[in-house]
Amino acid sequence: MAAAAAAGNGTPREEEAPGGEAAASQAQAPTSAPGGVRLSRLPLARVKALVKADPDVTLAGQEAIFILARAAELFVETIAKDAYCCAQQGKRKTLQRRDLDNAIEAVDEFAFLEGLFQR
Repeated sequence: MAAAAAAGNGTPREEEAPGGEAAASQAQAPTSAPGGVRLSRLPLARVKALVKADPDVTLAGQEAIFILARAAELFVETIAKDAYCCAQQGKRKTLQRRDLDNAIEAVDEFAFLEGLFQR
């Protein structure tokens, strides 16, 4: 790019062109990053099956399925970390049901879960 700017034409080189191969490969929901690292820990086929189980949903694109899977991962990670903090306060390393209950009561964002896990 520096050579192009020095030449004065200022046009991007072919591999930097917008809408090229790199942009086309980003249009699909990626399941793995370069190097074999998975971007989603949840199986997308299962997430898609859960979405299709809803009678109100008629179509769900791969990108939507990927985003739902990622959101579920982040939710589980967040509530698990908060529950683990509750377990550490009790000087334990193993999560118990009461740790989840305490995390739900302590964090306002989890208020919609209150009373959901009652036996």
